[in-house]
Amino acid sequence: MLIKETYSREETKYLKIGFGVALGILAIVLFWISANNSISHQEKGSYYPVLARFNRTDGLLVGDLVRLAGMNVGKVVDARLDENFKAVMTLEIKEDVKLPDDSSASIVSSGLMGAKYIEIEPGGSEDMIEPNGEFAYTQDAMVLEELLDRIVSIGKANRNSEKKEINNSTEENINE
Repeated sequence: MLIKETYSREETKYLKIGFGVALGILAIVLFWISANNSISHQEKGSYYPVLARFNRTDGLLVGDLVRLAGMNVGKVVDARLDENFKAVMTLEIKEDVKLPDDSSASIVSSGLMGAKYIEIEPGGSEDMIEPNGEFAYTQDAMVLEELLDRIVSIGKANRNSEKKEINNSTEENINE
């Protein structure tokens, strides 16, 4: 015994509007996701790929900038793990920017809590990195928590050594 539910005209109208709004939101979300999946450069022109291998890339994402002397020269366009569990980042560098093959790539942040990017330090070699070549030298991202832990442990070690010195000098004064 099924009871057929009927809706009034007003309820049917609201259901249709709600369904239309839900479809519109879904279409916008799908468009936004598909637009963000393709990495494109703001500046038009030709780019060539270069690989950079890091032990850790904390906070660096596909789409982040590549800079040389503070100027934007490319973007990170791909990230993957190699067989040794190192992060291999594919960078696209402007065609007119030729990098010596002894250049280094470092992951840095703009400010204390700023966004991460790759800073390139050019080397002095006369040979250039070829397209699909790789940086010979890389420096991993510095993790703020690790840095703070190091500073705290150095402070504790200094405090403990000062206490020992005070105790030793106090004992010497008592023995005299």
